[in-house]
Amino acid sequence: MDQSMAIQETLAEGEYCIIAVQGVLCEGDSRQSRLLGLVRHRRKRGGQEHALFLYTHRRMAITGDDVSLDQIVPVSRDFTLEEVSLDGELYILGSDVTVQLDAAELSLVFQLPFGSHTRMFLQEVARACPGFDPATPDPEFLWLSRYRCTGPEPEPPTPLGWNSPPGTGPRCAGIGGGVSDFDDSRSDKRGLLVDPSSWGQDTPDNLLPRQNKSKCEITDMVRSSTITVSDKAHILSMQKFGLRDTIVKSRLVQKEEDYTYIQNFRFFVGTYNVNGQSPKEGLQPWLSHGTLAPDVYCVGFQELDLSKEAFFFHDTPKEEEWFKAVSEGLHPDAKYAKVKLIRLVGIMLLLYVKQEHAAHVSEVEAETVGTGIMGRMGNKGGVAIRFQFHNTSICVVNSHLAAHTEEYERRNQDYKDICSRMQFCQIDPGLPPLTISKHDVILWLGDLNYRIEELDVETVKNLIEEKDFQTLYGYDQLKTQMAAKSVFEGFIEGELTFQPTYKYDTGSDDWDTSEKCRAPAWCDRVLWKGKNITQLSYQSHMALKTSDHKPVSSVFDIGVKVVNEERYRKTLEEIVRSLDKMENANIPSVSLSKREFCFQNVKYMQLQVQSFTIRNGQVPCQFEFINKPDERSYCKQWLNANPSRGFLLPDSAIEIELELFVNKTTATKLNSGEDKIEDILVLHLDRGKDYFLSVSGNYLPSCFGSPIHTLCYMREPILDLPLETIRELTLMPLQTEDDGVQLENPLGIPKELWMMVDYLYQNAIQQEDLFQQPGLRSEFEHIRDCLDTGMIETLSASNHSVAEALLLFLESLPEPVICYSTYHNCLECSGNYIASKQVISTLPTFHQNVFNYLMAFLRELLKKSAKNHLDENILASIFGSLLLRNPAGHQKLDMAEKKKAQEFIHLFLCSSP
Repeated sequence: MDQSMAIQETLAEGEYCIIAVQGVLCEGDSRQSRLLGLVRHRRKRGGQEHALFLYTHRRMAITGDDVSLDQIVPVSRDFTLEEVSLDGELYILGSDVTVQLDAAELSLVFQLPFGSHTRMFLQEVARACPGFDPATPDPEFLWLSRYRCTGPEPEPPTPLGWNSPPGTGPRCAGIGGGVSDFDDSRSDKRGLLVDPSSWGQDTPDNLLPRQNKSKCEITDMVRSSTITVSDKAHILSMQKFGLRDTIVKSRLVQKEEDYTYIQNFRFFVGTYNVNGQSPKEGLQPWLSHGTLAPDVYCVGFQELDLSKEAFFFHDTPKEEEWFKAVSEGLHPDAKYAKVKLIRLVGIMLLLYVKQEHAAHVSEVEAETVGTGIMGRMGNKGGVAIRFQFHNTSICVVNSHLAAHTEEYERRNQDYKDICSRMQFCQIDPGLPPLTISKHDVILWLGDLNYRIEELDVETVKNLIEEKDFQTLYGYDQLKTQMAAKSVFEGFIEGELTFQPTYKYDTGSDDWDTSEKCRAPAWCDRVLWKGKNITQLSYQSHMALKTSDHKPVSSVFDIGVKVVNEERYRKTLEEIVRSLDKMENANIPSVSLSKREFCFQNVKYMQLQVQSFTIRNGQVPCQFEFINKPDERSYCKQWLNANPSRGFLLPDSAIEIELELFVNKTTATKLNSGEDKIEDILVLHLDRGKDYFLSVSGNYLPSCFGSPIHTLCYMREPILDLPLETIRELTLMPLQTEDDGVQLENPLGIPKELWMMVDYLYQNAIQQEDLFQQPGLRSEFEHIRDCLDTGMIETLSASNHSVAEALLLFLESLPEPVICYSTYHNCLECSGNYIASKQVISTLPTFHQNVFNYLMAFLRELLKKSAKNHLDENILASIFGSLLLRNPAGHQKLDMAEKKKAQEFIHLFLCSSP
C-alpha cells in the first residue's frame, strides 16, 4: 500500500511527498516503528529542496489521521545515508536492510524492508542529495520553519536545532528532533542485514567510512560501510531486465526442467492463538518435538495482544516477548537465521531458515491485509511472507478470520479478500505485483475460526471422548465449505487425528466452563497447495496451556527446485544463441480482442470488471498504459488496468482486466455530474505504436458521497430524482440559517441516516462487538440499494453489516458532520463541555442535527454496555476520526491533538444533553 498519500495530507501547499517507506528506528535495544517520507519543496525563485520527514503512526497509514510528525531531517550537504550491518549477523539476500543516517550532530539507524519499494526509496533519496558544486547555493530550508514548535521556549532558552537528536527538544514535531508518542516495539534486533561486499567492488576509493559517531551505543552496534546510499541506490535501482534480458528470463522459465532437480527440505509450519497472553512456558514441546531439525520454520500467532491500544494503534510489547520465546524454542540441533517478521495488530508471522540455507533465500517480501471493520482494522485479516528458496517460489500466509459459528460466510469473504488484496512487489519494477496464487508452494496457517455445526455441545464432547474424529469432521464447516468450492479451492489439508484445539479453560486441558460454554472446534489449521509436498505430521500440542487454544504444527517434506549450475550455463548459452538470430526483427505489433468498454449502472463500492486480450505477433514486446498529455495518471481514479504493464513473447497472449470501482474519493463528482464514466486509455508498445481504448458508462447516484444538506433537501429517494435535480442539489453550497436562503420543506436529518440508526436501535442495541466486527460485502450492497431506492421495508441484513454501512456513510461525506471550518475550535475546547456545546451550536443546522442525533444514539448504546461490551473510549476512537476530520490541505496535527479530537467526542458521550 502507498503510504505517501497519508503523509501528503500532512503537508503544506507546494510540498510533495515523493515516496514513503515504513521502517524501524533502532536505538540501543529499543525498536520503534517509523514512517519515512521524502518531501520535496519547490522554491519560488527556482530549484528545489528536500527533507526526510519521520512519523510515528497508527496501524497501516491510510490517511493523515494515521500519522504524527516526529522529526524532520533536511537533506543538506552534510546529509549521508550509509548501509551498515550488525556484527555477528548472517547475511540473507532479501532480509531487512539497515541504513545509518548522519547529518550534522544527528545519527540514526533504521531497518528498512528489503524489496523493490525500498530500492525506489533509496534511489529517490540519492537523487535528492545536493551536489558539491561550489557554484550551487546552499539549501536554506526556510520552508521548514512552519513545522517548528510554536509554544514557549524552554527555560533557559534551548532552541530546537535543525539536527537535534530525538528527545532533546520539547514534546512536539521538531526539525531533527522530537519525542515519539507511541513506542512501537519491534523485535528485529536479530534482523539479518545486507553484507556490503555482496554489492560488488564498484565503490569509489574516496568513499571512506565515517568515524566518531555521536552516540556511543550506535558506535558499539554498527560497523560502518564503504557503500553510501547513492551507490546502493544506483545498484538497487538498475532495472534488472532490459528487453533482451527479459526475453532470456522468460525462456529460462520455460526451460526450467532442463537445468533443475528436486531436493527435499523439511518445513515446520505452526500456528498458535495466544489469546492476548504473554509467554508463560517454553515453546520447545511445540517447536522442537521432532528428532530432526527442520530446514525452515514458519511460525504464526493470532491474538498476540487484545488490548484497545493494539487494536486502534500498532504498538505492542507482546511482539518482542513472543519473538524471543520462539527464538529460544527452535530445535537445539541447528543454528537458525531469522529471515523476516511481519505483524498486523495481533497477527504475526516469523520465518527462519538454517544458516547453511541462508545464501539460497532471496526476493523476500512481506505484506498485510486487514479485513476488520471498514476493511481497515487489523484485528482480523492476514499477513504473508513470500520468498525464493533456490528456484522455487514459496508464499506463507497466516490469517485470523471472522469469529462466531454462524459467520462462515464472513470467513469465506475474509479469505477471498486476503487473496485478492495481498500483492507483493517484484524485483523488476516493470513487472506487475505477485499475488498469493502466483507461487509454486503456498502454506496457509492460522486461526481460520471454522466451527462444528449441527451438533450440540454434549454430542461434540462425547465424540471427542470416543476419539471418533472422523464422524466429528463430517460436521466441520471448513470441510463443508471446501467441498462446495466456496473457499480454499485447490488446497489440501491433512487428516485430523487430534482433538479440537478450541476452546479450553486457560491453564488447563478442560473444555470451556464459562457462561458461554463454547462448543469445541478445530479453529487452528494448516493447509497447503503445490507440487512435491508430503505431509509428515499434523498434530496439536496439549502440553501448552497458556491460551484457550492449543498450538498446532505440521511438518512437511517439500521438493524444491535446485539449480544444476553446469546445465544452467548450457541452457543459457542455447537461449542466447537463438536470441541473436532475432536481434534485427521487425517492429512489434499486437492485436486487441476489444477496444471499447461500456460499464452500465455503476454503483458505489461495487466492483465491475471487463477484460480483453492482447495477442502478440512475431516480435517480443513490452507494453504499458501511458499518461495522456497534462494528466498525472494513465486513467481516472475510479479505473484501473491489471496488469498495467508487461512483457509478451512471440505468439503469446495476456488477458488485461479493466477494474472500475467508485469510492468516497470519486463518488461526489460523479453524483454532481462534474465527472462522468468516460475515459481514453493509451496502450503503448516499446519500439511500436500506440493503441487507444475507449471507456464509457453510467453511474447510478447514491446517498454515499452526497453532502448532508443535499440529502436533507431530497425528500424522495435519490434514484427517483432526475439527474439534473441531483446535480443542482449536490452543487448547492453549504447553507447556514444566517444566510436566509432555504429551499422548501427540508428534512431535519438525512432519511438514509435515520433508516440505518433506527434499524440498529430496533435490532442491535445489545449486539456484542457492534462497530468492531465487519459485515458482509453482499449485505452492504443490499443496504445501499435499499437506501438509494427508499425501500427500507425490504432491508434484511446482519447488525454488523448495517453498522459498517453507517460508518462508511459517515466516511463518504464530502463535508464531515463537524465542518472543516470548526475543526480547530473543537480541539481547543476539548476539555470543556460548555465550550464544546457552543462550537456545535455554530454548525449549520443540518450538521448540528446529525451530530446531536448520533450522540443520542451512541449514549443509548452505552446504556446497554453490559450486553454489547461497548465503552466511551471505543466509540470515541471509532467516531472521532469520522465526525472530526482534519481540513483538506492543512498541515497535519500531532498525536496529542488527535487525542483531543477523541476527547471532544468523549465529552458528549459522557454528558447529558
